[in-house]
Amino acid sequence: MATIRIKALEQANQHKPGEVKLPSHIISDFFGENVFGNGALRSTMSSENYKRLQRTIEAGERVDRDLADAVAAAMKTWAISKGATHYTHWFQPLNGATAEKHDSFFDLSGDGEAIETFKGSALVQQEPDASSFPSGGIRNTFEARGYSAWDPSSPAFLIENAGSKTLCIPTIFVSYTGEALDYKTPLLKSLKLLNDSAVPVCQYFDKDVVKVNTTLGIEQEYFLVDKALYEARPDLVITGRTIFGHAPAKGQQLEDHYFGSIPSRVHAFMVDFERSALRLGIPLRTRHNEVAPNQYECAPTFEDANLAVDHNQLLMDIMGRVAERHNFKVLLHEKPFKGVNGSGKHNNWAMSTNTGVNLLSPGKKPKENLQFLTFFINTIMAVHKHADLLRASIASASNDHRLGANEAPPAIMSVFIGQQLSAVLDEFERTSKIPIEKGDNMYLKLGIDRIPEVLRDNTDRNRTSPFAFTGNKFEFRAVGSSANSSSPVTALNTIVADQLQEFRKSVDELIESGMKKELAIIQILREYVAASKNIIFEGNGYSKEWEEEAASRGLSNIKSTPRALDVYGREEVKEVFSKHGIYSELELEARHEILLEEYVKKIQIESRIMGDLAMNHVVPTAIAYQNKLIQNVRGLKELGLEDEYTESTIQGIKKMSGYITAIQKNVRDMVNSRKVANKIEDARERAIMYNEEVLSYFEPIRYAVDKLELMVDDNDWPLVKYRELLFRH
Repeated sequence: MATIRIKALEQANQHKPGEVKLPSHIISDFFGENVFGNGALRSTMSSENYKRLQRTIEAGERVDRDLADAVAAAMKTWAISKGATHYTHWFQPLNGATAEKHDSFFDLSGDGEAIETFKGSALVQQEPDASSFPSGGIRNTFEARGYSAWDPSSPAFLIENAGSKTLCIPTIFVSYTGEALDYKTPLLKSLKLLNDSAVPVCQYFDKDVVKVNTTLGIEQEYFLVDKALYEARPDLVITGRTIFGHAPAKGQQLEDHYFGSIPSRVHAFMVDFERSALRLGIPLRTRHNEVAPNQYECAPTFEDANLAVDHNQLLMDIMGRVAERHNFKVLLHEKPFKGVNGSGKHNNWAMSTNTGVNLLSPGKKPKENLQFLTFFINTIMAVHKHADLLRASIASASNDHRLGANEAPPAIMSVFIGQQLSAVLDEFERTSKIPIEKGDNMYLKLGIDRIPEVLRDNTDRNRTSPFAFTGNKFEFRAVGSSANSSSPVTALNTIVADQLQEFRKSVDELIESGMKKELAIIQILREYVAASKNIIFEGNGYSKEWEEEAASRGLSNIKSTPRALDVYGREEVKEVFSKHGIYSELELEARHEILLEEYVKKIQIESRIMGDLAMNHVVPTAIAYQNKLIQNVRGLKELGLEDEYTESTIQGIKKMSGYITAIQKNVRDMVNSRKVANKIEDARERAIMYNEEVLSYFEPIRYAVDKLELMVDDNDWPLVKYRELLFRH
């Protein structure tokens, strides 16, 4: 092992910064040049078809066959002119990666002539094999049919790999029976739902509002390690994190890496991947060193949420490809190294209208501030009611290592709004009588008009808050760096939309009873402020006192992924998703199953590599060192140099023998418990497949499970979860 590390260090020291040339020193000269955006559409389509397509996208309607053919022809012309030879539907299955199946534009005509062709039917719908993608039991492995369908709201783009270019068309992915098998489909549904729910509320204040967009800015943290050093660590290669390790003498204690000078090799990598990202229309603006050694961050400007998620998925792929050229490996695991900061993917979420108003930004006039308070308070109320659902939406085996450690927020969901806004809400709640005056002065005595126009300069930041208001947006900080942001954003969109619908219903009832509109809005908002107080927290999320206080407030502290994912089985969660058509109960159960299975498999993979490293690297090294000590003691005794050192060395040899025996036993026990868990899972799957009584399959191994109970604690979740499944059925 030492030899491998020495060779890796020698190889790493030979790696030098790469040379990167930008197409232009002015980014706007090449931004989006590999995107089939509005400019490419205008230049390749007739004016009539271009306008028809824009109207169709804006209205969210289905693209008809003639228009699809026109778009396909334009796409083909543009892509081939750029050097593309193939096209693919690019989608986001539930395995956490992106998927693509490349087809050539090349075909043979009826008379055998070679032609380049791309029809509207191929653009709109394709049929990738769905049998090997996670379905959570929706589909059997022998039932292979699934469909990918074009998402016109996200533009096609060109990816270059090994000198070849492919036209990538963003799509949704559904099963033969219509259930969503991807992340994009529920996200698109939730975006429409939030628009439909927010527009009527906006019209209390401005009748010109006919559309509300969800905007998103996704910050991406990551680690960079030299490729040679990475490949010398089997645990990093297989799991993305170090299973065993030794804390270095210097980690992040001096806090000298954060915002420090970017190393030359890293800077070259950053410039290179930014070049690729910018050409693909990903609006990256920020790069810097993060807190932990070898940790960095990039961040784009805000975009439509659907496009922002697509861009983030694409960005992670680009980063990995470009890193290879610079002899780096990008680590997106939330906690690749113990004892230093982990990596998150902060999701900056807001809503904006077609009239150009950010609904989470206070204005200069009292009426504008009442609109701000309406959406601000309703969002807080939604989080208060569905905090556990938001916790479930960011749950994963890797994120468990990060939550609550080194600046990552804790597993307790809370909302930070800052002292100033807390004071505003307190005053808003306390005022029982609403003096009505003329014009814009009607809210003056509430103090609403004194909300600062720019809150970010008057409100501190809280890095331990999972869900923080940062001036004109909410920052969902609990999302993990490797996650697809669709899940948390879908959940957030859904609960806020549901809350806005409830708010509008309550306000309309008061208006119908004869109350003035503004008074009705204020009355309901004041009730929400009082009801949602428990979710607002301004202090240190890491403190033991907060854990105790959160428990007294009735807030959950769900520290492990399996317990968090069980939230998807709650009736209120099923109801909020199903009644709005985001997930059917079947789709929600399938996702619960997929996420649990992913968790178990990741833990199993980690346990396997842990056993392999322990038995094939740690134990042999320990035995070799032990033998050297034995020879040393023998030599000293032969020379008659027995002393206290010899005796202490002998005691150390005995301790080492005990440790070696314990490691070997623990590995055997871990393997045996995994085998039992796998047998239970196999039996459960057979019972489900054949619709038979589950317990009849479990009886032969029940005794073995009970015997293992002494070696199972609450943190041994793969086995505990299987035990729950056993007795649940």
